[in-house]
Amino acid sequence: MQEIFGDFDSNLRTITGRFNVKIYAKGLDVFIAGNGSDVTAAKRTLRKMLKSLRTGNHELSNDEIEDFADEVPVDGNFLQHLPEFRPQTEGQRAYLDALEHNEVVLCHGPAGTGKTYLAIASAIDHYRRKKVRRIVLTRPAVEAGEKLGFLPGSLVDKVNPYLIPLFDALNDLLRFERVKRMMDRNIIEIAPLAFMRGRSLNNSYIILDEAQNTTYSQMKMFLTRMGRGSRIVVTGDITQTDLENVNRSGFRHALRILKQSGPGIGICELNKQDVVRHPIVQRIVEAYDQDEQRDAPPDRVGD
Repeated sequence: MQEIFGDFDSNLRTITGRFNVKIYAKGLDVFIAGNGSDVTAAKRTLRKMLKSLRTGNHELSNDEIEDFADEVPVDGNFLQHLPEFRPQTEGQRAYLDALEHNEVVLCHGPAGTGKTYLAIASAIDHYRRKKVRRIVLTRPAVEAGEKLGFLPGSLVDKVNPYLIPLFDALNDLLRFERVKRMMDRNIIEIAPLAFMRGRSLNNSYIILDEAQNTTYSQMKMFLTRMGRGSRIVVTGDITQTDLENVNRSGFRHALRILKQSGPGIGICELNKQDVVRHPIVQRIVEAYDQDEQRDAPPDRVGD
């Protein structure tokens, strides 16, 4: 029993955290309490652990337990175990519904509305339910007027600053060690948009973030990377593009031409009422909206 439970019940904590169940022992009997599908998944994981121990493995690592859990299909929704990511507005509720029922979803809205977080949470949910085999996260590597070729350092040094927000979202949803392990196994891939060219991604959940900074050709290239069994989510804020010519935004163009493209493609719009960050963020968004509605040129600050 000790080998199953681990030192100080560490193995049990991994399983209870993964499947949102409670596990306790009475004599040689183990009892699992929780949602029916979660209980079934936890039970299957424990059986895999027991089988491994019986074949001569005398100590189970946390990575091994996570691997066993990965092999177990899970019914239900990963989001239901994340209170901070339950929909807090009607817009978020519609967004989550679109993520569940469409193969392609485009979502635009201001900062703080949960566009990226909810998309990544949905990707993890689909992976856990065995609907996809991997998660691919990407961003255009041009922001705030900077091009990678003119930045100092190696390619990794140049790319990392643009991808940090995606790492932040993943680490909020999963433990850092688990994110690293999934990346080492190529279950999670994070790369700049340019790395998508020439690829066909099957059985993947693919998220393009900061899509307002894509050109027409980049957006077309990205949307056509979708392979069999894959899903695509595109998120961005069309008011925050860093392209020199706003009218060249591939995101704006895609929102327009895909709006009436039929079943399987969902278009979602979030607004200031959907901002769920610090209350001040919502007031900032409102202030900028009011200023833009007055159509006044932005103030310029001298160097």
